[in-house]
Amino acid sequence: MKNLIKKILHTVLIILTISNVYAAKNVIDDSSSLGDLKVGKGIFLVDIGDPKKLNFYLEVIQGTFKGMKAQGVQPDFILVYIGPSVKYLSNAPSSETEQEAGGILLEIESNVEALAELGIKQEVCAVATKVFGIDNETIFPSMTLVGDGFISLIGYQAQGYHLVPVF
Repeated sequence: MKNLIKKILHTVLIILTISNVYAAKNVIDDSSSLGDLKVGKGIFLVDIGDPKKLNFYLEVIQGTFKGMKAQGVQPDFILVYIGPSVKYLSNAPSSETEQEAGGILLEIESNVEALAELGIKQEVCAVATKVFGIDNETIFPSMTLVGDGFISLIGYQAQGYHLVPVF
């Protein structure tokens, strides 16, 4: 009986050891790239003309923020919207934009607000709003209008932010 109990305990110990080794090998994280980083400074250049794709990436960026935080790094993110993406950031989109985007405009607005609630700064390029005929007064309230998105990118990169292009 003692031998049987020893064999059972031995088998259980082996199974637990193998499980722990297997679990350790299958941890998916970013520890090798994050190292001992305390703050992750990212400047996201958002230049997307497809409303569904824009909405998708706004959700992905929220996940990136939360994933970095879960790994012990404080995210410090800024989004700079340029190009046709600005068409979807207005409280008064054109009828053409509404037709093109369908019901996704409300989701985009909701995701812009969710990003703001996370503390992510969002800037909209005034050059792009002019090119695409967007009234600057109609940009979502949680966003900041800047003179030129490229100048913002240059300035933030000079301050140590790392460029993340989102096309």
